[in-house]
Amino acid sequence: MKKVIILGGGISKERPISLETAKSVFKSLKKNKKYKSIISEPDEDFFKKVKTFKPDIVFNALHGQFGEDGYIQTILESQKIKYTHSGVLASSIAMDKEISKKIFLKNKILTPKHIKYDFNKKNKNITLQIQKKLKFPVVIKPINEGSSVNVYICSKRNFLKNLKKLSNYNQILIEEYIPGREIQVAIMGKKKLGAIELKPKRKFYDYKAKYSVKARTKHIIPVDLKKNKMKEIMNIALKAHKLIGCRGVTRSDFKFFKNKFYLLEINTQPGMTNLSLVPEIANYYGINFANLIEWILKDASSNR
Repeated sequence: MKKVIILGGGISKERPISLETAKSVFKSLKKNKKYKSIISEPDEDFFKKVKTFKPDIVFNALHGQFGEDGYIQTILESQKIKYTHSGVLASSIAMDKEISKKIFLKNKILTPKHIKYDFNKKNKNITLQIQKKLKFPVVIKPINEGSSVNVYICSKRNFLKNLKKLSNYNQILIEEYIPGREIQVAIMGKKKLGAIELKPKRKFYDYKAKYSVKARTKHIIPVDLKKNKMKEIMNIALKAHKLIGCRGVTRSDFKFFKNKFYLLEINTQPGMTNLSLVPEIANYYGINFANLIEWILKDASSNR
């Protein structure tokens, strides 16, 4: 019997979702006789649990800062504990939207144009810069948050008002707004798992659209794409996964507009809740939740 500590909660803005993921994983493993699992917060008690419980594997169910950006991965590596999902470098690169964009562009992967905005510098007439380089509407977002936390679509009229809402971040990204269809692709190791299209009732696929049943986001699977376009989006997702050095399961978020795919970001710790997309994609292609979790655990290692 393998012992598993499921890391959940944490201190990021995505804490509630991380706890949901941890509970879902725990519930699944409870039914599997091959595993004995406990849930732990990534706090000082975690190390006590490591000493007493002696886990074979840590299932990283953390989302957002400190869980998805290389920090917890560094700690686990230093303790030589086997863990799931991507390693230190891939996690930190994928979480930093500006660095990952540079890698995408260098490797001929389309991604929305952007400007990095620094709140500590005097940004002379940022509105004019936007009109020259990006044009309104634009999307403003933190450089290193997940789950569409603090993401706003802005017109010229409400841009400065929304910009103030992000002033507690040192730097943010201002990105050209790409309309069109929202398609997300799951990669499982070296395998192109599948895609799903989202039709949010809200303005875009934001935090509420992702995690609230009341948001009534429509999930469409299989995605209505021509065979060659489906092949193209799957290949881009796998290429991005490999370029960043990801491991385990990832989910890449795309916009499809005027027959072109724009990669918005790659998620190294996709959610595992009852509304999460990767389990839904996996299930459609014949991998149920229990088998998905077991695959992720078998893929675990240190030195990732």
